[in-house]
Order: sequence, then C-alpha cells, then structure tokens
Amino acid sequence: MREKARERCSEQVQDFTKCCKNSGVLMVVKCRKENSALKECLTAYYNDPAFYEECKMEYLKEREEFRKTGIPTKKRLQKLPTSM
Repeated sequence: MREKARERCSEQVQDFTKCCKNSGVLMVVKCRKENSALKECLTAYYNDPAFYEECKMEYLKEREEFRKTGIPTKKRLQKLPTSM
C-alpha cells in the first residue's frame, strides 16, 4: 500500500528528495514544506476507502497465487536464466 501511494505521490516524493539532497544536515528545518506536502498526499491515499480496497484485492490475488505455486511474487517476476 505504501509503495503504491508513493508512486501516486511521485511529484511530492521527488520534491522532498531534491530538497533533502540540496539541504544536507539542515533538511529537517529547510524541507518542512515539502515534507508536509508529501505526508498530506500519502495520508489522503491511506484514508481513501477505494484505494484501500484496490490494495486489498491486489494483496489477496497475490496471496492466492502464492498459495497455489509456493513462489513469492518477486521471484515469479524475475527472469529465468537463458543459458542452462
């Protein structure tokens, strides 16, 4: 759920990351505005019932597939070696 929300808030994530890189040690003070915007965007998605249901259905589908195959999603998506 967190990863999907971060993808959807990519603009705020980029702004915050850019600010942190430019500010160094003082990022706590200098990047408050960007941090607040990022938190606001993420919280909006976390509190959205439609987004929750979407993530829940995706999770249940992945869990069902794992129970059938015994292979986690990440390993299923990896490419198999071509030379054996």
